[in-house]
Amino acid sequence: MERSPIWRADEWGGLRLRELYHSRGYLPYRMSKFEPYDLYLRNKSFLVSENILTFTDTDGRLMALKPDVTLSIVKNAQPPSSGLEKVYYHENVYRTTSAGLGFREIMQTGLECIGDLDLAAMGEVLSLAAESLGLLGGGAYLLDLGHMGLVSGLLEQVREENVRERLLAELGRKNTAALSQLCAQAGVERDLADRLCRLARLYGPPDRILPQLKELAAGSQTKESLEELESLCRIMTHLHLADNLRLDFSIANDMRYYNGIIFRGYLPELASGVLAGGRYDNLLRRMGKTGQAIGFAVYLDQLERLDSDSEYDVDTLLLYGPETDPAAAAARAAYLAAEGKTVRMERTIPRELRWRELVRFEEGGQA
Repeated sequence: MERSPIWRADEWGGLRLRELYHSRGYLPYRMSKFEPYDLYLRNKSFLVSENILTFTDTDGRLMALKPDVTLSIVKNAQPPSSGLEKVYYHENVYRTTSAGLGFREIMQTGLECIGDLDLAAMGEVLSLAAESLGLLGGGAYLLDLGHMGLVSGLLEQVREENVRERLLAELGRKNTAALSQLCAQAGVERDLADRLCRLARLYGPPDRILPQLKELAAGSQTKESLEELESLCRIMTHLHLADNLRLDFSIANDMRYYNGIIFRGYLPELASGVLAGGRYDNLLRRMGKTGQAIGFAVYLDQLERLDSDSEYDVDTLLLYGPETDPAAAAARAAYLAAEGKTVRMERTIPRELRWRELVRFEEGGQA
């Protein structure tokens, strides 16, 4: 289905994504625009930005315009003792820009799957992430996939928590020189330092990267994580979604919240990622919940940049004069619109309007 000219890229994308998630049995989830501030205060490190827009409610409570959707869903989640709670959302969040220059209202669409997770449920979420990118990018996209279990399985051999955090940060930057230096300063064994550096350099399709990961796996946690990653890659291959899949361990995130697969999605001509997700059982436990959880968000504000690439504002600029028969002008505009063109009627040429063709009425009303 092609996007109508009346739809902005983010509006059209949000509609198509909701149709996709609804078709897979996910139910719509709606929430308030604000939550008590302490929810975000306790989980600031989970947020993209620590800046939060707050206000005092009429009862004196400090409230916050929500900077994140997942925290709100987890807070109110009541998954069944067996089975899954599957929801999707289309909500605004309020965050500062990357440059920290004021707050923005950002539209997000995404889904969450909470409860008794298995490989089938995780594979479904990962495949829906790929299908989401395919819808938005016309089939052109990249989905980067990593696994926190592989990363934490190696880092758990490092005793000091602050060193583990610094190593994780350098892994995210693919900075092998800094990784080696940190390991040397902390007295990390040379073999482990080499494994971390090799892991940082790995990037590519599953069939090329998985054999190399087997050489890096050490200990039960990393081996179990690798088996899970292999199984999910097989699911993606079976669904014909593996061609756009890349394994990348630089997208590893905060180990206090994430514990399994983690993924990022990219579209052509957009420098920033438009999709982010992963498994976050640790967040559930921090919030007093049982079970497991996985989900992702699509940042629809990134799609606004696609609209600016349009060469024309309208297909036809229809100019009429003071002597033009109004009925003839209206009929001509209706005829052009019936041909599938966008038409703008004007008496004078608007400044800065871009048109594909210019149609003028002659004196007497003929175009």
